[in-house]
Amino acid sequence: MAHLEYGFWNGEVLDNRGRPPGEAKALAALRGMDEFNEGNAIRAFFGDRGFLVFDARVNLIDAFWRYMKTAAEQSCGKCTPCRMGTLLVRDSLDAMRHGRNSRLDLDGIGMLARQMTETSLCGLGKTCGLALAAALEHFRDVLEAELARGKAPGQHGMEYMTAPCIEACPSKVNVPRYIDYIRDGKPEHSLGVILQKYPMAATCGRVCVRFCEMACRRNLVDNAVGIKTLKRYVADQQQGERALQFTHSQAAAPMEKPMPVAVVGAGPAGVSCAYHLLLRGHQVNVLEAMDEAGGMAAIGIPSYRLPKDVLQREAETIVTLGGRFLFGQALGRNFSIDDLFARGYRAVFLALGCQQGTLLNVAGEDPAMEGYEPGIGFLLKVHDHVAGTRPLQLAGTVVVVGGGNVAMDCARSALRMGAEAVHVVYRRSEADMPADHEEIEAAKREGVVFHFLANPSRILAGEGRVRGVEIVAMRQGDPDRRGRRGVEPVPGTESALACTTLIAAIGQQVREGVLSEADGIELDRWNCIATEPASLATSREGVFAGGDCATGASTLIHAMAAGLKAARSIDDYLRLGHVRFAPRSRMRQILNQHRMLASDSIEYPVRALYRIFPEELAPETRRRMFEEVERTICAEDAYREANRCLRCYRIYSVITDLPIPQGNA
Repeated sequence: MAHLEYGFWNGEVLDNRGRPPGEAKALAALRGMDEFNEGNAIRAFFGDRGFLVFDARVNLIDAFWRYMKTAAEQSCGKCTPCRMGTLLVRDSLDAMRHGRNSRLDLDGIGMLARQMTETSLCGLGKTCGLALAAALEHFRDVLEAELARGKAPGQHGMEYMTAPCIEACPSKVNVPRYIDYIRDGKPEHSLGVILQKYPMAATCGRVCVRFCEMACRRNLVDNAVGIKTLKRYVADQQQGERALQFTHSQAAAPMEKPMPVAVVGAGPAGVSCAYHLLLRGHQVNVLEAMDEAGGMAAIGIPSYRLPKDVLQREAETIVTLGGRFLFGQALGRNFSIDDLFARGYRAVFLALGCQQGTLLNVAGEDPAMEGYEPGIGFLLKVHDHVAGTRPLQLAGTVVVVGGGNVAMDCARSALRMGAEAVHVVYRRSEADMPADHEEIEAAKREGVVFHFLANPSRILAGEGRVRGVEIVAMRQGDPDRRGRRGVEPVPGTESALACTTLIAAIGQQVREGVLSEADGIELDRWNCIATEPASLATSREGVFAGGDCATGASTLIHAMAAGLKAARSIDDYLRLGHVRFAPRSRMRQILNQHRMLASDSIEYPVRALYRIFPEELAPETRRRMFEEVERTICAEDAYREANRCLRCYRIYSVITDLPIPQGNA
């Protein structure tokens, strides 16, 4: 644990100057703050909760100038306290650190820091002066001594601006920035912010599970900002040529010496990786086993949530940037990894997905039995039916086992395919369901019947087909270390639930036979591809992997984030021969480890402005059709919703012993 010299954190003054090491005050927030990168000690840390100094030689005036310089650059300029205050404080600190006379003395700087905190309109202005004000109040002697010494020595470090919604997003999209552009009437700029992170903005605006909204501090006032709804608005407004203008303007010139990359799998992870590699000037071919792009987003997300033309239009961005799709090409069937390197590819990204269902492992289970369907297999049949390539008829009662988004998609699709009744059986409570809450509520409105704390114990069959399922009641046990309560069956509570179709939607895994020992790719204990977390490199040189095949079945936004990370790593690998240190990722690690963005209250008055919800088809109308359920909001509603954003930016700064290596993340 790093030794703290002095500081102010969460309202507590910490001063160990002159104290023997045995009497020094410790702070739990010091865990993990010894080094920023290997061999590079953290000398000081600054944020919205205060500041911590580990090396008495740190120059506070220079450190606060760096901090306030970032605040001035990032101020939106819409309120005077932040717009002018950050500039005045920045320039005064700059003069002081150079040993010149400044416009403001320490008292004037302190007054402005307090005024920004009390009267600014957004989170950036309200928090950027907190640490400085605390230093002036509790450690003024340090600042006065620095002024007496004159010119400050140079210091190494970095500044990082973020917000709770940004940190919650796997792709780290700058959410407040794209909302700012909507407020300013510039949806094309808003889309540009999103396209910096992934190409599938309209897709994500329809099916994202909204980790950002869960972290939105507006939840402490009324409802989270409709971040996903706003994303869909700008993507639908700026589709087509306008979106392509951004991607073309961001693309680098092709590399003089081509180093082609093979992306195996055209799902969200593969498309995202190919997109970012193409923007960096690489040649990319995407090899896909199916005859269309999209992966699980294409076959696993029904059209009433994600129209296929929307998905295909965004996947075609790869072609417009110069990449190629090679369809009908499956790893393990048409080629091996050795074949790819023999063809001249210099790196490979595996984005294989998880397209094989998991068995229930109960008595009487036979996947070949008529009426038994794995969740993914059922959704593929629905996809083919809607596409008009293979008709599917469904009648009678359908039972879906599972509590995730795939289970919800199966249940809602079964109604649309003609099922008379649909039941969902889930072994835990409703609060424990991993499915998106909005999907659960939508299923209820459409008539799906839920059985919570229930689990199948036997499949009932007759004449070679499913006739029903025996379910047993489950009871909850004590919470484990993570706070999750285990469940166990209650003896004697078995009951039969008749059905004509049983859909097992309890999980997916990498399809058997895709990888062989000859490929040289190690798997982990969950039968997923083992990767190095920072780079997504596999056990084989030049091969990277990401998305569901490396993490297990997850979300579209996680898959796209993996594609971006892999593209950065592959770019480094091809250009430099190694993957660079990622300073922004290290800063995020520190913030996450100490929950620095967590909050259970809003420290200032906020007027209630209730959320705009998109219009939906009536439940009685949509139960028998695959037309998209939600509608895109209008420009007026988008503006109103964007104005609910509190712009909860925070700035964090670190001073280090040595220069921080510059990475690409």
